[in-house]
Amino acid sequence: MAGAKNHDYHILAPDIWPFIGAASALTFTTGMVFLMHSDTMTGWQVILGLGIAGLIATFWGWFSKIVNEAQSGDHTPVVQLHMRYGMILFILSEVMFFVGWFWAFFDFALFPAPLQMIDEGMWQNMLGQDGAAMLAVFPHEGLHVIDPFDLPLINTLILLCSGTTVTWAHHSLINGDREGLKLGLWATIALGVLFTAIQAYEYLHAPFGFGGSTYTSAFYMATGFHGFHVLVGTIFLIVCLRRAYLGHFTPRQHFGFEAAAWYWHFVDVVWLFLFLSVYVWGGWGAEIH
Repeated sequence: MAGAKNHDYHILAPDIWPFIGAASALTFTTGMVFLMHSDTMTGWQVILGLGIAGLIATFWGWFSKIVNEAQSGDHTPVVQLHMRYGMILFILSEVMFFVGWFWAFFDFALFPAPLQMIDEGMWQNMLGQDGAAMLAVFPHEGLHVIDPFDLPLINTLILLCSGTTVTWAHHSLINGDREGLKLGLWATIALGVLFTAIQAYEYLHAPFGFGGSTYTSAFYMATGFHGFHVLVGTIFLIVCLRRAYLGHFTPRQHFGFEAAAWYWHFVDVVWLFLFLSVYVWGGWGAEIH
């Protein structure tokens, strides 16, 4: 029969969402550039708002279609295998993203710029600021850091517990225990929200701001991007919880949940490295706030 499907692959029909997503991403990044130059640029609020709205619409519309494809049987074992490859490559790209921040942090810490590399004019500017800018060269002098065994340790325990609850949910799903799946997801989401709330409190009461030294900048960029990933992972799990209540997942077909669990474990592992490197080792010997 002409046009009959004789393979296990899912051939996608033409769709407008990739174009909308690309246009929204361009609009969003343009709005961010305008925001960073808001002293000379106007109208960035509208551009940035349109970009964010377009991205949210893309996520909703495109991912809804993927869910419908899964429920209609288009995600055959071969398709699921390739989707797993795609998720693994995505997580590897995220690993390299954080490798960049760790590289910068350790480079600042282990190989500080020699004083001879500082321009004479820069020295004059620094000395003219009553020594305040000296923290940019000697961040250890007079800088208070966050006690790693206070809120950061609590957040570490929270994420470790969340790793066990999402594993509980996964094993419950594999064994056909849908109530265990829901309870495990509820517990993981609650722990994720608690982690975000504690990190927000930590930022509000941090003894240092974003600028001023390489340590503070690296601290906020690394932990801030990790916090964003926790937020994305929490949303990912909320979608999985909604789908669990709709009865979408089965013991044999649950790639959506599996991808969320992989992502969450990745977030957990990155935090362990952040805790040991930035909080414990990075603040070693400094004054504790």
